[in-house]
Amino acid sequence: MMILVADDENDIRNLLKISLEENGYTVVTAENGKQALEMIENRPIDLAILDVMMPILDGFNLLRKIRETSTIPVIFLTARTDEMDKILGLGLGADDYLAKPFSIAELLARVSAQLRRSNEYREPSAPTVTLLTYEELTIDTESCCVYRAGNPIELGAKEYKLLRYFMENPERVFTKQQLYDAIWDEAFYYNDNTVMVHISRLRNKIEDDPQKPEYLKTIRGIGYKLHYIRPKR
Repeated sequence: MMILVADDENDIRNLLKISLEENGYTVVTAENGKQALEMIENRPIDLAILDVMMPILDGFNLLRKIRETSTIPVIFLTARTDEMDKILGLGLGADDYLAKPFSIAELLARVSAQLRRSNEYREPSAPTVTLLTYEELTIDTESCCVYRAGNPIELGAKEYKLLRYFMENPERVFTKQQLYDAIWDEAFYYNDNTVMVHISRLRNKIEDDPQKPEYLKTIRGIGYKLHYIRPKR
């Protein structure tokens, strides 16, 4: 597994490189967002660990560019601990957000968890159903492509996993905790804002009017469900 570490602090880059390599990973480093983007475009990166405050191209804008073409897991490792920064990072498509100072052991655990889940979706254990359909929505689980009425929809990794989970369980109501446990698999770090941000991003991409969703319904006081009512003719 190849991991990209992008941070403008040399000591942080070296610490992460040594620690990750001791645990069997191949590591490449970048000191700014522009270098990091070039590496992602030209190397088979499996996971990226990004600082937010980097020169030339900051972490948030770097993530925007990454999500235009890639669903690799992205972990923010940053001194910016404000809750709104975390919500913004997750809303842009980050898979995790860890504040500095940090525990190497915790970071390694999060890296392992993200790579494990990423591989589970890229390499399904059994070639069962490759197409999931619900009304106009279709997921090709083999290529991880999503369509509505035959038109492709670009989703981030967590958005894809959320939609697939709903389509595998249509009409079923899930609490935010249940969704977090199923998609993030990190109950200890549960934050309902994380789920709300990703639900909002998903609606923006699959709904005609995200303020009046036709598919992803809010069940007040409980959670969410995938439910479509055909219009009367």
